[in-house]
This record gives sequence, structure tokens and C-alpha cells, in this order.
Amino acid sequence: MKKTAIAIGCDHAGYEYKERIIEFLAAKNIKALDKGTDSADSVDYPDFVHPVADAVEAGLADLGIIICGSGNGAAMTANKHQGIRAALCWNVELAELARQHNNANIISIPSRYISVEKAVEMVEAFLQTEFEGGRHARRVGKIPCA
Repeated sequence: MKKTAIAIGCDHAGYEYKERIIEFLAAKNIKALDKGTDSADSVDYPDFVHPVADAVEAGLADLGIIICGSGNGAAMTANKHQGIRAALCWNVELAELARQHNNANIISIPSRYISVEKAVEMVEAFLQTEFEGGRHARRVGKIPCA
């Protein structure tokens, strides 16, 4: 499936990464729906993660990318949305497995623990990998509480 729009948001710790990932997406002719933040000034990650999750849930974006220092707070916030499966990833293999086995629709990147180059590699893998379905579909179907 060709990706046409990706929602992306971050806190101050992820600002540099967000900007670099947006450049990568533009080079691939993928529209970035930039939900902020727009500087390295301290902010609260939920203010930028919720809009990414909203865009993915509403079908305005094919997938989402969220970035904070550890990736944990961003993932926890996104996963409060019923239609979101955000996966905290720190290498390419986890990014691929999150899509293949868990049908993750948002990748959470820990900017303080990986390089920006590794983050771009993970995003590329996440965007290129498709959900395998099959036995995994049954399991993913059991994730929502409602």
C-alpha cells in the first residue's frame, strides 16, 4: 500500500528528529501532517501526540510517527485512543515486527536513545512493511477494550 500522508508530532526532545523525518518523507513524495512542536523549547508531549492519534483514527493519515525523549510517554498517550496501536521501537527489526505482527499504526521513537539516522531507517521500515494478517489478525482483534 502506498503511503500518501503521515501524521507526525513530537515534544522538544524530538524536534530535530521530526524535522529530519519530514525531509525524508518529502523526498519520498509523502505528505507530512506536522502536528508540532515547532522548536526545542520545553513542551508537554500529549499536546502533540493526541493530534497525531486523532489524524490516524480519522483516516486523515495512513500512519503516524511520534517522538519524545524515551518514546514511552508518547506511546502511552497515543495508546489511550481506541483505534491506535502505537509501538515503541528502537531498531529496524522492531519497527518491522510492529507492523507485521501487531498492525501498529503509529511508531514511537525514543530520541534520547537512538541516532537520527537510525530513526529515519526505522521510519522507512515501518512505512514499507505491511501487516501479515492471518493468526496475527485474531490477536490484534483482541487488543481493544470496547
